[in-house]
This record gives sequence, C-alpha cells and structure tokens, in this order.
Amino acid sequence: MLWWQSGVVYQIYPRSFADSNGDGVGDLQGIISRLDYLSETLGVDAIWLSPHYPSPQDDFGYDVADYVDVDPMYGDLADFDLLVKEAHARNLRVIVDYVICHSSDRHPWFIESASNRDNPKRDWYIWRPEKADGSLPNNWLSIFVGKAWTKHPTTGEYYLHSFLASQPDLNWRNPELERAMFDVLRFWLDRGVDGFRIDVARRAVKDAYLRDNPEALVIDPTTHKFDPIWSAQEHIHDDRQTDMHVIYGKFRALLDSYQERYSVGEIHEWDWDSWASWYGEGDELHMPFNFALLAAGTDAIKIRNIITGMEGAIPEGAWPNWVAGNHDEPRMATRLGGLAEARAMAVLLLTLRGTPTLYYGDEVGMTELPILIGEERDPAGLRKPGWGRDGCRSPMQWDPAGGFSSATTPWLPTNSNTATVNVESQLGDPASTLELYRALLALRRLTPALNSGGIVLEPPDKAVLAYKRVAPDGDKVSVAVNLSSGEHPQPFTGTVLVSTSPALIGEPAPKVLAPWEAVVIGN
Repeated sequence: MLWWQSGVVYQIYPRSFADSNGDGVGDLQGIISRLDYLSETLGVDAIWLSPHYPSPQDDFGYDVADYVDVDPMYGDLADFDLLVKEAHARNLRVIVDYVICHSSDRHPWFIESASNRDNPKRDWYIWRPEKADGSLPNNWLSIFVGKAWTKHPTTGEYYLHSFLASQPDLNWRNPELERAMFDVLRFWLDRGVDGFRIDVARRAVKDAYLRDNPEALVIDPTTHKFDPIWSAQEHIHDDRQTDMHVIYGKFRALLDSYQERYSVGEIHEWDWDSWASWYGEGDELHMPFNFALLAAGTDAIKIRNIITGMEGAIPEGAWPNWVAGNHDEPRMATRLGGLAEARAMAVLLLTLRGTPTLYYGDEVGMTELPILIGEERDPAGLRKPGWGRDGCRSPMQWDPAGGFSSATTPWLPTNSNTATVNVESQLGDPASTLELYRALLALRRLTPALNSGGIVLEPPDKAVLAYKRVAPDGDKVSVAVNLSSGEHPQPFTGTVLVSTSPALIGEPAPKVLAPWEAVVIGN
C-alpha cells in the first residue's frame, strides 16, 4: 500500500504548536524541535501544516500574499527546507495547504490586476462592472460578510470574493492564472513536500456566465456557521462547477509525475455520491475529506449509517478517510460531551477502514479554550462575536506549565486545564489519553487488518458500534465501542489488544462494556 493509505496524518496549526523564539507565536523551528515526539513518541506518519505563507493574517494565513515563501513569523524558506529534511529523516511526510480559491488583496497579482482595466493580470481575478441600474453584478453571497462583491476605487469595477473582501477570488478560467498556480505546486513539490491539502476545494471555478443563484426552497439559518443568510440561496453557480473536475485531472497528473505524492481536498459534501465524485476515475483527488463524523455526535446508528453510506459510494480502488477534529471545529473532547466520549471516538477514528487525520492536542484530550466576547482573535469572531474559532486553536499543551512558549502573553492563552492535560504528565500513565493514542497507533502500524484490511459491520445496535477488520492475508481484529452512558453486551470473543480501560489489555474480551468503553480484540 502507499504511505497515505496505511499511514496516519497529524494536522499542525503552526501558530499554536511550538514557539522557538519566545515571540508568543508558533514557528517552523518549534515544529522541528517536536518531530521526535511526532515520529517516535506518538507514532504518526505525516504532518499537515495549515498555511505557512506570507499573509496579512486577515484570515490567519488563508489570505495568501505570496504562494512561494514563508511568513516571517514562522521563519523562512531555509527553515522550511530544514523541516522537510528533518521530517523525512524520521520517515515523516510533509503536507502543506494549497489555497486554491483566493489570494490576499495584497498579493502582487491582485495589486497589478486592480491597477487598471488593461493590466495583463486583470483577468487573473473576477472583475465586473455594475449593472445598468447600478446594482451588483449578481446576487452571490460571501461566506463571511454578506455580499460577494466589492467595488475597487481605482477602476470603479467590482471584484468577486467568496470570503472576506481582502480575499479576492482567483479566476481559474484564465489559462495564465492556471499555469501560475500549477507553478506554485511545482515549487513546493521540488522542495520535497509530499502532498497538498486543498482549501475550499470545490469553489475555485465559478459559473462562466456569473448567473444569479436561485433562492433556497427551504431556508435553515442554522446550517451555516458564519452567516445564516448564506443558506437563503441554492449555491449552484458559485460552487461545485463541473470544470473543477477538469482542474483536478490536471492537478493529479502533475502529482503523479512525482513519486508518491498525495492530495486531499476540503470537500463539504453530505451526499455520498457527490462526495465520491471528487475521486474521479482514480484520476482526480486521492481523497476528498470525509467530515461526516464531525456532525455525528455519539449516535451509534448514525455513525454506522455513515460507514455504510461511505462504503457504498466510494469508487472501486479508492481509499476512504476519516476526520474527527480540525482547526474549524470545536475540540473533540468538548464537542462530544467529555473525555470519555472523546476516547471512544479515538478508538473509532484509528480502527475504521481508511486514513485518519488527527488534530494536534486531541491525543492528550485538549478541550475548547473558553473565549470571552471581546477577547477573540479569529477574524470570524471579530466580525461576529461568539462565532470565532479560537477555542480549538489554543496552544499545544506540552507540560503542566503549558510549554508552548516562553512569552508572558502568547497569541492565545493556554487552557486552564494544562496541569493534567499535557504530554509530559500523561506519558507513561497507562490510563491517560496519550497512552491510548500511542497504543492504537502502534497496533495500527503493526496490524495489517487495521492499516489495510476491509471492514465487516455487526448488526445495528443503538449503543454499541461493532465491526471486524479483515486483511487479505487473513489477519483479523474485532472492535466494539460503547457509545452510551450505560452498560451493554459486547459481541466478540478473543484477547483485548487495546482498550479505553487499560486493565482489560491482555485479558479475555469482556462480555459487557462499561459506559463509553471501547475494545480492540485479537481473534
């Protein structure tokens, strides 16, 4: 199998992982200093870096001002090259973000494009005049800030922005822009990166005629985390254009011209057939992210249906993936209701068929950082108090004092529970969440049934999700996870290999699972 199929990916939010120079913000040298932890102590196979590019930080790096450099707050290209070298020396792959939909308005491309209507880069972005009646070019909405059009004072025309006004959309229908963005990929591939996570992967291409979106037949203001009015439209012309599949065909061909490179797209698709379409015929994305667990809670029937839906839709030969936390969602231990629930989810995440992506700090049970209104740093929270994502982006908790930075006031405060929720305190404690993750990762690495086998689900149960993993060579393990606060029967026999209850390890499989108890059983 390829490394990205059998391996486990670990997402790092660079601002918050490790600060090497005491300025209160994480950096690349800080990540380098923790590579031994990631490769040897924890045992993951790849790291994914959220954006490290120069940026005004209007959206904390997703407003890119230069696609082929490193933001000085994180270091420089020499630091990046050293990170790749040191990661590869430890058999760790390096994945970087690729922001495909938009740049910053301070990117030189946009500055040129906005300078006059005849500039050669004018068509690298999407510009339109107002309509004859003085209205906007169309009715499209920004995901963050209402209308998706802003008039630029220099030329008097409007430019399109699917997010902030300082994040103008790139025009992927322009061949020169496409070539420039593919040159960006080559730049990082030639520096040794092993793959890309594609931000907002569905939205880069827009309707060629910029037609109005129709009104939604059913308006649910709770369906969008940043702006409820977003759900008032059916987003059929500013999203999911079939031309994107053409782009990803070219994208995949470029990756395949290098050895064992990987791509995963941020695809928020809740219809399984639509989700599966982004694999193409094995010639587009290696994986569209599967975010279904983020909305499933701890409902055993719902999660079972997610598994069967995904397995039924995934194309032959494609490889699935699972996500239970990231930089846009509340922390798993908070979102699911507590640490016991999060530990049960960890067993699921690391034993289901497919590639798991872990979010930094979940392995020690980090919880959502409480942020008071008025103290938010996330631009989303500054624009709409209470809607920010700072809570899941707080500094990594390395030791009882925090250990993230020597700065008196880091960019975000360390959570108050760091005295016990940290790497140093949990390492070696068999009852800790860190040791549960380490055991699961070690077992997964050594067990063909877990890293490459198929999955066979037990009959539906309202409380216990149970399944077998079976490798082509006959290697088998069974998994049973109690997703309830009560005791429930456990269907398998054998010896417990890993469990949320460490006293069970090495013992015969229990006949009854305690609340939120999970077991991995050798047969």
